[in-house]
Amino acid sequence: MSASRGGETGERAGAEWVAHLTELRRRLIYVAAWFVASLCLGLYVSPRVLGYVKGHVGSVEVDWSVFSLTDGLVVYMKCALLVGVVLTLPMLLYHLWAFSRPGMTESEAKGTLLYVPASFALFVAGVGFGYAVAIPMMIRFMMKLNQSIGATEVYGIHHYVSFLVSFLLPMGIAFEMPLAMLFLTRLGLLTPDKLKSARKYSYVGLAILGSLISPPDFASHLSVTIPLIALFEISAFISVRYYRRRSSLISLGQV
Repeated sequence: MSASRGGETGERAGAEWVAHLTELRRRLIYVAAWFVASLCLGLYVSPRVLGYVKGHVGSVEVDWSVFSLTDGLVVYMKCALLVGVVLTLPMLLYHLWAFSRPGMTESEAKGTLLYVPASFALFVAGVGFGYAVAIPMMIRFMMKLNQSIGATEVYGIHHYVSFLVSFLLPMGIAFEMPLAMLFLTRLGLLTPDKLKSARKYSYVGLAILGSLISPPDFASHLSVTIPLIALFEISAFISVRYYRRRSSLISLGQV
C-alpha cells in the first residue's frame, strides 16, 4: 500500500516538473520571438541610430572609415543587437515574474512585479548616462592623446561601434544596482549592519571600476566614479528603509 502511494507521489511530482518545464519552454519561446522581432526593428532603425551617434557632440569630429566589405553589415547587426537587448529586457523580466508567480503570495507578486518597469528604467538610464556623459569625455581624451603623438586619425566604424556597445551594455547593467541590493535584502542576505561594514570596500571597488572604464585622467575618473557611488548610496538607503519597514511589520505580526 505504501509503495503504491509512493509511486503515485513520484508520478505526481514528475508530472509537475514536466508542466513547469513546458511552461518555461513556452515563455522562453515568446521571449525569443520578441527578441527576433526587436532585432528586425533594430536593423530597420540602425541607419537613423548610427546617424544620430555620428552627429553626437562626443563624436562630431570623428570620420568613420570602412576597412572590410563586411564592416557595414557587422555594424548594423551590432546596432540591432543593442536595440534588441533594450527592447527585450522588459519582456524577459515579465515572463520570469509570470513563471515564478504561482509560488508567491499576493503581496510578494505585487511587489516583485514593480521590478519589471524599474529594471528597464534603470538599464536605460545607465545606457543614457554612458552615452551622454562618459563616452564623450572618453572620445575627446583619446583623440587628444592620439593627436599629441602626431598620428593620423582614421577610425574604423566596426571598432568604433564595437567600443560603444561593449561600454554601454555594462553601464546599463551597473545601474541595476538598486534593484539587486533590494532583492538581496528581500532574501535576507543583506542587512544594514552588513552594508555599513562593506561601505568602505564598496567605495574602493567602485573607484577601481570607474578608473577601468574611464580615460586615465582625474576628471574622467570622478565623472564616472561619483555617479556610481551616488547610485550605491541610493541603493543602500532603499535597502535599509525596506529592511526596517519589513522588520517592523514582522514584529507586529503582519508578515
